[in-house]
Order: sequence, then structure tokens, then C-alpha cells
Amino acid sequence: MGDEDLSRLKIEKNKAGSTGRSRRRPALYLAAAVVAALAFLYMSGVLTQSFEVKTATVSMVYPTQTFTRLNASGYVVAQRKAAVAAKATGRLEWLGVQEGSRVKKGQVIARLEKEDVSATRAQAEANLAGAKASLSQAKANLSNARATLEQAEAELSDAKLNLDRQKDLIARGMVAKADYDTAVARHRRALAGVDGANAVIRADEAAEKGASSAVNASVAALKGAEVNVEYTLIRAPFDAVVLTKNADVGDIVTPIGASVNAKAAVVTIADPSSLEVEVDVSESNLGLVKAGGPCEIQLDALPDVRLKGEVATIVPTADRSKASVMVKVRFIDNDPRILPEMSAKAAFLERAPTPSEMAPRLAVNPKSVVSSGGAQVVYVIKDGIAVLTHVTLGGKLGDWVEVKGGLTAGDKVVLGPPARLKDGSKVKEATE
Repeated sequence: MGDEDLSRLKIEKNKAGSTGRSRRRPALYLAAAVVAALAFLYMSGVLTQSFEVKTATVSMVYPTQTFTRLNASGYVVAQRKAAVAAKATGRLEWLGVQEGSRVKKGQVIARLEKEDVSATRAQAEANLAGAKASLSQAKANLSNARATLEQAEAELSDAKLNLDRQKDLIARGMVAKADYDTAVARHRRALAGVDGANAVIRADEAAEKGASSAVNASVAALKGAEVNVEYTLIRAPFDAVVLTKNADVGDIVTPIGASVNAKAAVVTIADPSSLEVEVDVSESNLGLVKAGGPCEIQLDALPDVRLKGEVATIVPTADRSKASVMVKVRFIDNDPRILPEMSAKAAFLERAPTPSEMAPRLAVNPKSVVSSGGAQVVYVIKDGIAVLTHVTLGGKLGDWVEVKGGLTAGDKVVLGPPARLKDGSKVKEATE
């Protein structure tokens, strides 16, 4: 092999260096990509530690909870309730109310057919008019008879005076006996006239008494007919709200519901002002309840409303099966949304709440509050991330603490945050 062939076997330095650098570049790019991916995963929380924590919810709490002695559950019950029925049997002709209608005492809410009783009333009215006419005629006759008696008595008085004069004159022989006899006859006629007038008066008085009795009987008959007509009108016995409608137009209604197809009650009503909450209180806790004591009422249908109440009645008997005593709580605050048979809770308080204590306040479990840098903070959970949030706290509200700033109702916070928990840490709610 010659020198020329050996020179061809030499490696050029520039070409060798260039080839080494080109081979290292893909590795550097791959390493940079891996670092960037790790950084992204770390920043996104994929590679960060996840904490399993207990949580609590920021809620609206009523200050009255701090001086509540006892809680009990029950139902709203109308103390004055009635199934309104007709006083007579008949077909329902008209119904003027429906469920939820408010009625006043004496208001006509339904009407039965009344053609027959109306005819009876018309006949009674006619009979009364005839009886009154007969009484009027009897009174007129009696008046005439009394006037006739007065005339007869006047005639008798004049006849007696004339007879006395004739007796004196005839005794002195100054008149003829015929004149005396005429005076005697006149006197006798006057006496008979008075007796006749008295007899007529007695007859007319009897007629008047009979006519008066007939009038009284006719008045009674008319009242009875009017009562029967009134029985066809179904009226509300007190101010109330209609709870149920039990009959429809065309139904036969009867006071006793003797027939299978007859309806006894047309509607069922309740007095809204008589609504009370009836709760069962354990015998062992009865000492915490006193008549007239302040209460706070919460309805399940109105969870955001608290109503003032007071103990109206402690029923003086116990239920041996439940070892409890019924307590009735009266509403002080009325609300038209309160309905009978609603579920309710009654809180028996140590004292009557002030107006400010009737309003809810934002509160959080104090175990969720920690100190950080001299400030009070909580960790609010948002999309699985713990977010450090500064809060301004108020006073204690029973087992809660008032929050005056930094949180809103419904926020979910970490309860008892771990020492290693940081702002932005990934968290998941612990399962009990």
C-alpha cells in the first residue's frame, strides 16, 4: 500500500466533531421536553401531594341557637276546624268556593235547591196576610161595639134621669100615668141596649183574640218556612280558609250522610288565626318547658324563615307509648304561607330574642380557622384545590363562629387543616 492509500485512511477532525454534536442534540431536546412536561404536571397539580381532608360548609346560623333550651318536632294544626254541612237534605245547586278560598263568618258558600220550601214560605206569607186582615176586621168590629156600648150607656143614663123625674112628678100628680109608663119602658130599652152592646163586645173580643192567635200561628209558620229556606243556604260559621271541597254541584247533601251517594260535608274549613304547632316533648325534658315561654318556629316548607312563638298549652296528660307530653306552641308572627299539617320544628328559648337576633348570620365551624402570618385564614375548596382565604371573624354563635368577611354561604372549607397543607394543595374529601 502506498502513501497515497495511507492518507486516505486518516479521519478529518472537523468532520468527526460535527458528527458528535449532531448526535447529542436530540438527547438535549428530549431532556428539555421531559423537564417541561414535569414542570407542567407539577404546576397542574398532577405530581403534587393530595391531602384527604374533612370539610365543613359555611352556613347561615341564627343567634337564637345559642340560648335554645330544647328542640322538638311536630305539625301545624288548626285549633278551630269545621266540616261545614247543610242543615237540610237537598241537591247542591251552587257552590261558591274552592280549595284555598278565604271566607268570612256568615258568608254564603253554597246553596241547595229550594223551590219546595220557597213555595211553603209564600203560602205562609199569604196565610199571615189573611190572618192580619181578619185581626184588623175583628179590631174594627170591637171598636164599633165599644162605641155602640157608649151610646147605649148614654141612652140608659138619660132614660134613668127621665124616669126619676117622672116618678117625682107622678107622685105629686103633675103628669099622667101614661107619661110615666113611657119613661119606664124607655129605661128598660136602654138597659137592654147596654146588655146587648156588652154581649157584642164580648163576642168581638173573642173574635179578636182568635184572630190574634191566628196571626201568631201564621207568624210562627212563616218563621218555620223561612228557617227551612235558610237551611238551604250553607254559611261559614267563622272566618276561615277552605281546606277541602267535598261535594260538587248536583250532589245530594244531607246532615247525616245516610245515603251511599249523599255527601255529609260540603267543605272543610279552618281558622288561620287558630294555627298552632303541636310537638311531643319527652317527659324527662318537660321541666324545660313552661306556659307562655318564648319559642322560635321553623317550617320545613320555609327553611329560611324563623317565626316568633310562645307556649300556649301544655296538655295535662302523657302518652304512655311514647313517654311524652303534647305541647302546643302559638304563632306570634303570622304568615299567610303557613298551612295546616305542615311539618314544623319548635325551639324553646331561655329568653325572648331581640329583633337583631331573629336575623341569620354567616358562620363557620371554628375548627376550620387557622392563623397564618398573624391573620386568620381558612382553606376554601374550589375544584379540588385548597385556596388560602383570609377571613374576618365575629363572636361565637354556639358551636359556630360568626364570619363578617371573606366567605359566602355555601362555601366548603377544610375542617382542621393539616400543617403541611398549603395554598394550592390538591385535596379530596374524606369518606366517613
